[in-house]
Amino acid sequence: MRVGYVVLYVNDVEACRRFWVEQVGMVEKRRRQAGELAIIQVGFEGQPFAFELVPLALMKDNPDKLDLATPSIALQADDLAQARATLVGRGVQATEVGEHGGTPSFAFSDNEGRWFAVTG
Repeated sequence: MRVGYVVLYVNDVEACRRFWVEQVGMVEKRRRQAGELAIIQVGFEGQPFAFELVPLALMKDNPDKLDLATPSIALQADDLAQARATLVGRGVQATEVGEHGGTPSFAFSDNEGRWFAVTG
């Protein structure tokens, strides 16, 4: 596994995108629609790491009870089933692999109850 991106839950995705792109010098790496709202990834050109800017409005129901003031770290794995099996084999609590927002992924919890996503 490798670090893929860090999710920042934000009030205004476009304002945050402008800050990271125009003032910090990052580039927009990806944009996808979630209904009427955009989720945007920004990062430095030539580097795989990114921040994913997620509108707080998308999290209004927050079914997983995430602490939205804390960034969420998303890891990436080429083989999600194997990555999950390895973690579970080491005693880590993990959800089943499934589609979340159109992205194959699963989540796992650390020893303090924080959840981390693993995407394919």
